[in-house]
Amino acid sequence: MDATLPEPRTTTAAAAVTIEDLSDREGFDEQFLSRRVPIPSLDDVETVLLPYTHFSVLMRPDKRLAAITALGIDGAKLIDLDRSGIGWRLDPRLPEDQQTGERVYAKNDIDRGHLVRRASAVWGDTHAEAAQANEDTFHYTNAAPQAARFNQGLELWLGLETYLLENAAGNGRRLIVFTGPIFSDVDPVYRGVEIPLRFFKIAVFLESGSLAATGYVVDQTPQLKDLPDVPRPGARGEGNDGDAPPLGPFRTFQVPIRDIAALTGLDLAQLIAVDRMPIATALPSARVASAWRELTSPECLDLNFDLKG
Repeated sequence: MDATLPEPRTTTAAAAVTIEDLSDREGFDEQFLSRRVPIPSLDDVETVLLPYTHFSVLMRPDKRLAAITALGIDGAKLIDLDRSGIGWRLDPRLPEDQQTGERVYAKNDIDRGHLVRRASAVWGDTHAEAAQANEDTFHYTNAAPQAARFNQGLELWLGLETYLLENAAGNGRRLIVFTGPIFSDVDPVYRGVEIPLRFFKIAVFLESGSLAATGYVVDQTPQLKDLPDVPRPGARGEGNDGDAPPLGPFRTFQVPIRDIAALTGLDLAQLIAVDRMPIATALPSARVASAWRELTSPECLDLNFDLKG
């Protein structure tokens, strides 16, 4: 082990309460769209549900990362707050060895990527409510290792929520967003943690009074020629502890929600039934990934209804 890296610490329950009390967090609202939309479940895998302000994180202790995050966005109440002075922190409700903390991100080119987008969570009736949501997004439970260098693909991925709020979401500009990693056997293991090469996003909203959803995948897989011989899931030991595995430019795809279900094991039956990507209905038996549509801008979205913009 590299002695210069932050060492894991054991936090007692008493100390955790002193550090931060999250007992009043209500989490994601299943009735946010006036239709019940529960957090998708993951069968046969141990998970822990952690509520925050406006969002919840369903953690996978075995992966030390989230299985899925669930956020309700009220576009009419968004407040522009900056992130200065807010540091990343562990969640005291979960043992440290079940989270991915600073050690994975130290002294390398891997970034702490927000799963719940910070700007989307920062809303409320009061400044205090929005500020609490802002702080809550900086828990490591809401982070996943992502490529640190800026690229246009990441900007597109983050901007999808804003675009759908402005052009698709009815019901007072309200939108639900589910986000999470897609784990696979080719994910590199780095400092004891599997680095997901793909992530998903599902946006849920009301269109003409009915529930509608669209699915997306972002891929940060490097070109094969750039991929080093790094340990894969199931390898013994902590995996690569030296150079971080290279991560490629973000490529964003609009995908059938059924493909996300197949890749993650999440129960997405409710959302598959209201998928508004036309090919999802036209080709219900298409093999996974065969109907993916790469996006270069939000205007490239293929939906079976007319956008407002």
